[in-house]
Amino acid sequence: MSAAKDALHEKVTAIAERVAARENLEIVEVQILGGGNSRVVRIFIDKETGVTHGDCETVSQQVGTILDVEDTIPGGRYTLEVSSPGVERKLSKPRDFERFSGKKAKIALREPLHNSKRLDATLAGFADGAVRLTLADGETVSVPLESIEKANLKFEW
Repeated sequence: MSAAKDALHEKVTAIAERVAARENLEIVEVQILGGGNSRVVRIFIDKETGVTHGDCETVSQQVGTILDVEDTIPGGRYTLEVSSPGVERKLSKPRDFERFSGKKAKIALREPLHNSKRLDATLAGFADGAVRLTLADGETVSVPLESIEKANLKFEW
């Protein structure tokens, strides 16, 4: 990401975090896609009891107003989307791995572990900068957070 895009992402994230804090919501992720007149600002929110349509509407209205008043988005034209992260939500922060301890997850690693960069495991918490995972064979391993390329909850039918 360019420095300008990084700065824009940080500014939009800070605005979203302020709004979310007032509403007792968590910002899971902020994405800024496209450019010019086809820019999309996508915000994923969550809370312990689950996200409602009203939560999305509140965040959308408040964040949208602030973005417009502060003229945050270059060119002023954008589409704002606010939604829940879904059942296979992204996991990226230490608190995500703590909160969903005991749940199944799909993990993509930067370097192989047991000859694989992809793991299906049960989350076993977070400690000392590392995600604890229980593998299918029952082995529990610790993987440094920075070694995880991508992690998502795994929905099971």
